[in-house]
Amino acid sequence: MTSTEIPSDPSVGTPGAQPAAGDRRRWLALAIVMTAAFMDLVDVTIVNIAIPSIERDAGASVSQIQWITAGYALAFAAGLITGGRLGDIHGRKRLFLIGIGGFTLASALCGFAANPEMLVASRILQGGMAAMMVPQVLSIVHATFPAHERGKVFGLFGAIVGLGAVSGPLLGALLTEWNLWGLQWRPIFLINLPVGIAGLLLGSRFITESKAPRALKLDLVGVALVTLGLTMLLYPLTRGRELGWPLWGYVSMAGALVVFAVLVAYERRKAVRDGSPLVELSLFRVKSFAAGIAVQTVFGIALGVFFLVWTLYMQTGLGWSPLRAGLTGVPFSIAVSTAAGLSVQQLVPRFGRKVLQAGALLMAAGVLLYIWESGRYGLAIASWQMALPLIVMGVGMGLIVAPLTDAVLSDVPREHAGSASGLINTVQQMGNALGLGLVSVVFFGEIGDRLTRSQVGPAFVNAFQHALGWVAGVMGVIFLLMFALPVRSGARAAEEGAGDGYPERVQEASAGEEELVTVR
Repeated sequence: MTSTEIPSDPSVGTPGAQPAAGDRRRWLALAIVMTAAFMDLVDVTIVNIAIPSIERDAGASVSQIQWITAGYALAFAAGLITGGRLGDIHGRKRLFLIGIGGFTLASALCGFAANPEMLVASRILQGGMAAMMVPQVLSIVHATFPAHERGKVFGLFGAIVGLGAVSGPLLGALLTEWNLWGLQWRPIFLINLPVGIAGLLLGSRFITESKAPRALKLDLVGVALVTLGLTMLLYPLTRGRELGWPLWGYVSMAGALVVFAVLVAYERRKAVRDGSPLVELSLFRVKSFAAGIAVQTVFGIALGVFFLVWTLYMQTGLGWSPLRAGLTGVPFSIAVSTAAGLSVQQLVPRFGRKVLQAGALLMAAGVLLYIWESGRYGLAIASWQMALPLIVMGVGMGLIVAPLTDAVLSDVPREHAGSASGLINTVQQMGNALGLGLVSVVFFGEIGDRLTRSQVGPAFVNAFQHALGWVAGVMGVIFLLMFALPVRSGARAAEEGAGDGYPERVQEASAGEEELVTVR
């Protein structure tokens, strides 16, 4: 039911304004969408640890194993922009509930898959449902919380990102080694069921509906072009190394650039004709958004390279068990989570953009320290010796992830929150895929084709150091790109406005921009 008058329930959003500052329901809604975001982040990483178990138990071929991970990534990346725009059109709460319900169902199908083919198909469905769910997280936050509260919210979001980055492999290792009820790898998917069901039930009750203020239509041609372009770009990157980087892969990636050029031209005409483009190109005229998107892309490349080569270095090069590798990453996770909360709530309001740039330099310093330690201790390196570089890197990452999201979305009109959120997540996935593609060059390119057992360890240590040198260089590029970000984020402006009628001015300025709908 669409509310067109001020409701008597103070917890209900009113047209043209965000929920009142005293509305506690929005914090319950935040917990729900953050849990869903955490579930997606964990699911992306949890599968990699269980791949050997899946290969043995399910009898999956090498190609099927790759599609278990690649199918999810492709469906997720290709559907993110569409999922964000569907939320703008049909309601972010509605799309979030459809996404989390479908994600939970797909997780059940993965957990009970009778054969590798069913598992691959279920993973593709899971990725598609995540593309419906994930863009709504930032959109709901953007549309639900006033600007002066978003800094605290994005600090929490950064902490969730940090936890998800490392807890996925650790949780995957534990569930696989425990072999609960003799199910081997299946609990890594089935664990999503109680979380998803709870999110579906609680979300339907506590999340306030929001959508674009005027009627929009789904741009089907735009959907087709985005899906085609991203598939042509990401598919060769995902499977290029396995297939030996065939010529058609390079042709496909070059063709993707042509498709994106056609998309831009079409979206411009679409915006003029009926004002309902899939990709809101006007967002790129917002300096903070355009600069933030560039930083997000390059940052995704750095993370894509680091996390894969780090896992290969520990498990293949050093011969560590999945559980030991997962536990080694705990200091990193704690550092990210702690720094993310501090950055937005205390540091960014005082120092602005300098906090993000300090984060980039800290990450680069941590990477260089890791290279030095890896060279000094070689194959004898211990988990505790890795703690210092991982903590330095984690603090640096925490200083970036939460404020960066706030900086990208700070000046975005709320009616385009879904489109902007979809773009943010899409470029993150594109950057990550580019990073994974670069691994074959900066890591595997340093390893010989035929190694004896005694040569594997030293070769992987050397390749790890070489790849991390590239990561440090990318962090330097990110530091320079950050000069294009706004000196002060929306959180800083909000704090300065506090006590001067700022929340009221925000609501007055946004009147008529956002339609809030409450389902009773």
